[in-house]
Amino acid sequence: MRLTKLEHASLILEDSGKKLFLDPGSFTTAITEAAQTVAVVITHEHPDHWTPEQIERILAKNTDTRIFGPAGVAAAAGTLPVEVVAAGDEIEVGPFTLRFFGEKHALIHQSIPVVDNVGVLVNGSVYYGGDSYTIPEGVDVDVQAVPAGAPWLKIGDVMDYVLAVKPRRSFPTHEMTLSKAGKDLSNTRIKWATEQNGGEFFALEPGGTLDV
Repeated sequence: MRLTKLEHASLILEDSGKKLFLDPGSFTTAITEAAQTVAVVITHEHPDHWTPEQIERILAKNTDTRIFGPAGVAAAAGTLPVEVVAAGDEIEVGPFTLRFFGEKHALIHQSIPVVDNVGVLVNGSVYYGGDSYTIPEGVDVDVQAVPAGAPWLKIGDVMDYVLAVKPRRSFPTHEMTLSKAGKDLSNTRIKWATEQNGGEFFALEPGGTLDV
């Protein structure tokens, strides 16, 4: 399985010629190479993680693509065919097995509503928590997508998150709001936390890949 990082919080996973998109949102370049996409996972309803236009581009190339997200995403998506998932669900679609964790987005501020959010574990190895610090209990994570910059994020909390998950490999995501200096700072801290449990950090940029 090959993982490709896109801009901000979006990823592509490819296996056996099929594709799985995670969180293609407003800070991600318009999706054009979408053929053979069997599924899209949207972790939560905020537009930096999905837009109707991104989903429609994928569906235009693949009319049978399945879209998964929590109840808040289904409500926001209107007529788009979102299948509701929640913590504890496990789904097989094409060559991908999806396990879902968690319920809510991390708190931004008490004045801002907390929306539904699910983390997803793909093929028992790649974990992406969306906008949360949800730990996939009982899972030996090979690759963790680690948020690097966000209104809800403090880097010390991110470090504790990585220390708790103990991935063998990690890379940064959710970073389009960061300057070059900010990305370097976050990468240094995430690298340190990953290495404390013997893991390896990869400072992937958009277009960068990992084989899983």
